[in-house]
Amino acid sequence: MKKFFLTAILSLLVVMGASAQKNDNKQFLVFGVGFYNLENLFDTINNNGKYDLEFSPQGSRQWNGEKYWSKINNLAYCISQMTTQTTPMGPAILGVSEIENRSVLEDLVKAEPIKKWMLQVVHHDSPDRRGVDVGLLYNPRMFKVLDVTNHTLVIPDNPNFRTRDQMCVTGILGGDTLSVIVNHWPSRLGGQEQSSYLREAAASLSKHIADSLWAIRPNQGVIIMGDLNDDPQDKSCAVALGAMKDLKKVSHHGFFNPWWKMLDKGIGTLAYKGQWNLFDQIIVSGTLLEQNTDGLRYWKCQVNNFDFLKGDTGNRQGYPLRTYSGGVFLNGYSDHFPTEIFLIKERK
Repeated sequence: MKKFFLTAILSLLVVMGASAQKNDNKQFLVFGVGFYNLENLFDTINNNGKYDLEFSPQGSRQWNGEKYWSKINNLAYCISQMTTQTTPMGPAILGVSEIENRSVLEDLVKAEPIKKWMLQVVHHDSPDRRGVDVGLLYNPRMFKVLDVTNHTLVIPDNPNFRTRDQMCVTGILGGDTLSVIVNHWPSRLGGQEQSSYLREAAASLSKHIADSLWAIRPNQGVIIMGDLNDDPQDKSCAVALGAMKDLKKVSHHGFFNPWWKMLDKGIGTLAYKGQWNLFDQIIVSGTLLEQNTDGLRYWKCQVNNFDFLKGDTGNRQGYPLRTYSGGVFLNGYSDHFPTEIFLIKERK
């Protein structure tokens, strides 16, 4: 009886804590949906030959248990700070990238700063040559997983190409069906322009997945998130995916990119040679915009560039405090800031 009572109280607190008062005196449930590139979250065991040697005690980084658990707790602390007055239990959904396997995510969700949330893990082994994958963490009190599919990016002219699979997780959030497509698009190795076709192909795959979802449920929400290795105005996002800057111009089955205006303000998620980029995007479908739905819908976005995530010395002052820099262990977090959007739904 005591266990049932505590569970009921906890559920009540989630509902009460996730409500927001709007100017029209309506009450709204609020849900955070985030993304975080965890920057090479590898365990200490070499399971992938030369690609994994770097992150082992014998490798160049001398990656040992002490460093691994320090990184786990640093990342967990960062996630624990992704709370607001209306989302006191943090994001309902958090997509992640640059993880080695399921085990590192299970270690992460059990870490002291966030273990009270009892987050669950969705993971799939990708064909990426470095052995890094995407994954998804979710709070089962708010999000119920219904289905998971994984999609491999195939480049016909380059049959040996390997990258991260795109993971599509469909579930129920706030009583509505929502699909989240977690990505880590191909890098800019070889140059931005020269490699753009790979990210354009990745964007086309994401759009194809969304179209397939809408063929079954035309009005459901779709979120495309991840480290896209491109900015909002680049061809992959703006053309291949068609994610627009002005939400008023977005069609029912189109996409709105709220990070375009954020980058225009000089706010980014990673920096290189004095210039900010905003690769870590969470793009929402037209079916999640107020003009198209009276259900779950987009409210706002933010870059979680907390002060403790920033370097405070040298030429990387103000940049993300990463785990290593120039081969030196900094005991940081990631070379990317996490991002987050907030979805709302009116309480009836």
